[in-house]
Formats: sequence, structure tokens, C-alpha cells
Amino acid sequence: MLKGLTKIFSKQNKDLRKRIYFTLFCLGFFALGINITIPWASEVYAELGFLEIFNLMSGGGLRSFSIFGMGVSPYITASIITQLLQMDIIPYFKELKEQGYVGRQKINKITRYLGILIAFVQAYVISIFYLNTNDVMVMLKTSLVMTAGTAFLLWLGDQISQKGIGNGQSLLILSGILISMPSVFTGAYSALITNATDMGLGITLFALFILSYILVIVGIIWIQLAERRIPIQYSNRTTSAYGAQQSFLPIKINSAGVMPVIFASVLTSIPATIVQLTKSEAAINFVNNYIVYTSPVGFLLYIILIFVFGYFYTFLSMNPEEMSKNLNKNGGYIPGVRPGEDTSNYISKSLSRLTMVGSLFLVILAGLPIVLSTFTDLPSNVTIGGTGVLIVVGVAIETYKQIESSLTARSYAAKKKRFR
Repeated sequence: MLKGLTKIFSKQNKDLRKRIYFTLFCLGFFALGINITIPWASEVYAELGFLEIFNLMSGGGLRSFSIFGMGVSPYITASIITQLLQMDIIPYFKELKEQGYVGRQKINKITRYLGILIAFVQAYVISIFYLNTNDVMVMLKTSLVMTAGTAFLLWLGDQISQKGIGNGQSLLILSGILISMPSVFTGAYSALITNATDMGLGITLFALFILSYILVIVGIIWIQLAERRIPIQYSNRTTSAYGAQQSFLPIKINSAGVMPVIFASVLTSIPATIVQLTKSEAAINFVNNYIVYTSPVGFLLYIILIFVFGYFYTFLSMNPEEMSKNLNKNGGYIPGVRPGEDTSNYISKSLSRLTMVGSLFLVILAGLPIVLSTFTDLPSNVTIGGTGVLIVVGVAIETYKQIESSLTARSYAAKKKRFR
């Protein structure tokens, strides 16, 4: 890894360095915008509920009514919606999916417009609930500013993808989470050392906290990179013709990523937000005792929902039947398994077993912060694990792979040029 990073500063990779500098400049501009709050809006002190995950992605900008307070989360929501619509729900979207590059361009355009529309609706709803005013014009003005901020971030993400190192939208989310992370360690330091009665014990606990955080990150990296490789043989290819390299169908342990946790958080937090508006004491007590994931029953419901959405999203994004058909079209087959329904069942069984392990990992990762806040006196913002760390590690790994592949391609091109 270090060897690859040193290659960035070689003369032949000058263009890549420019791309990295441009990306850092754009991310710095994003960090600056997060701290620019809308003048007539005040910071939200109430619980954000299911919006807390989006506040984390925007670097805390949603709570402070920043001009970039919505971040690119509306675009992520729009992307999920368009992905679902491509799964035989609306024929038009399925046709666009099958059109290749042209269809993807149209889907991206629809996703952007839908993302901006969702950004306006979300901003207006947030303004109604959390802005201390009944003035409709003020709420509309706030919504327009925040929507404009999201539209600008979509453009900024495109610039990073085209002129930077890629993954523009993902890098913006990563930056927002990283901006929020220092408060976790400062909060832990303050609770365990500054306010400790026994300094020695406090230092030991803080060291254990740091060690636990590192172990969680190592575990996330291992899970994110772990995959099962199903061997694939092609009837129209010979092994010797391809340098004795066997083809594989890679299936990740955690194919669903962070989506099951987001879906489960949204579903468990929506009732709490609704009953707060109704101000019904009985409804508030019921939700707090049986639905909110800080209660024992709610925590169990939260875990079940993560498992359900883990399977749902994995099989939605990786359709075994479609994978079997694509293999058959390309003349590929799994050795020892007949093409068609048997191949589909084999992939489905493998996917189901891997998803069980991946969902269990997500449950542990999502449950750690809840257990920590329940059984310790640490502040609510001090967590080990959680959705934010999973997003950061996933995006960081993907970005590193892109830089590494770019370095490899440039090195190969330079060698080829020398031997001409």
C-alpha cells in the first residue's frame, strides 16, 4: 500500500496528483459550506429521529441548518427509488436498464431531477417541524436555499468524478462523516479522562476505547473485502488460451452494504416522530416501550428489520435468476451444476448463506452504539462502530482501489511506451 502511495509523487503521475489536489480542494469547499448556516434559521435541539443518519452524512449541517444541510442524501434516496423501479416495477425503467450506456444516462438524469425534488420536500418538512416560525415565506426561502445547496453538491460531486479521482458523491458523504468524527473522540476523552475521579482508570478506559475502535475498523475492512468466488467455466474458451486463469463469480459477504441499517433506522424512527406531533401520552409511551430501538423490544425489532432488509436488498440488487441467464448467454456455467434453474438455485443458496453472515455483522455493528450508550455513562455522540464507520471504510477502500488501478494502468502504459 505504501509503495503504491509513493508512486503518486513520481514524475509520470503528475496528472493523477492534479486530480487528487482538485478533489481535496472540492472537499475543502464542501467542509467550508457546512459551516455556513442560513442566517434566519436556528440550530435544532430536538431529536432528529430517522434524520440523524442524514445529519451524520452532511457533517452535522442538517442540525445547524447549513446551506449544505441536506448533503447529497436526497440523491441517495432517489438512487434507491430508481433502482427499485428497475426491478420489473415500471416497464419503462426496465427498458432503460437494458439499453446500456444511453439508458444509464437517462436514468442518471431522472435520478438527479428526482433527487432535487426530494431535497425540496425534505427541506420544507424539516422547516415545518424544526424551524421556530409559522411564516410560510421563511420556510419556503429556507427550503429553496437548502435545495440549491444540494443541487450545487451534485454538481460538485460530478466535478470530482470527472476531473478528480472519482466517486464524487460518495467522497462528499465520507467527508461529512469524517467532519463529525472528532467529536466522538473529544467526547470520550472528556468523559473518561477529564471528568474521571481516578485518572489511571480513565486513561486505561480511554486506551481500551481507542483499541476497540481500531478493532471495529479492522473487522469492517475484513468483511468489506471478504467474498466467495464461485468458479465459472466458459464453453467457448480454453483454459490454456487465457494463461490458465480461471474465471470466478465473486459474491461479497456484505452485498447490501449499509442500506439495511438505514431502512431499519427509518422504519423504527418514523413512529416516534409521528407520535411526538400528536402529543398523545399513551401513544408516546407505547412507542418508547415497544418500537424505539433503545428499548429491549424495540432493539429486537431493529435487529429483525436489519436481517429482513439485508436479505431483501441483497436479492433485489443481485437477482440469482438474472445472473444465471447472463451466464448462459455468455456461454458460462458453474462446474458440476446444470445451467438454468439449477444454477439459479445454487447461486441463491450461496447468496443466502453469505447474507446471513453479512446481516449478522451489520447487526453487531449497528447494535454496538446502542449497547454502549445503554450500559455506560458516555455521551450519546460517543459510539464505537455504527453506520458512519461502515460508510467511511467502504468508500475509502473503493477510492484506494481506483487510485491503485489508475497507477497500475499508467505504469503499464509507460512500460509499453519504453519498449516501442
